Amino acid sequence: MSDTLEQAAAKLNEKMDGGFDSSAKFEITGMGAIILDANGARVADEDADVTMTADAETFEEILSGELNPTAAFMGGKLTIDGDMGVAMQLAQALA
Repeated sequence: MSDTLEQAAAKLNEKMDGGFDSSAKFEITGMGAIILDANGARVADEDADVTMTADAETFEEILSGELNPTAAFMGGKLTIDGDMGVAMQLAQALA
């Protein structure tokens, strides 16, 4: 389970090419969480400016570029709790 999270964190680090000015938490249902901040992405469960929750399949589709994060949110596959502005910045960075 943690191997999957570690791989996802590595993919996020590649996509983000460094860090992220704010902090965001990706909560993957039944698996755990990944924090993304100025230090990059890592497996952790800490407080963040925004928390985005999705199942593993949705998260993988977002990471691979198959699913736009905004479309996932509008379709009810992704829930967002916290600073919506930070979530929008992250969606643009991941696109």
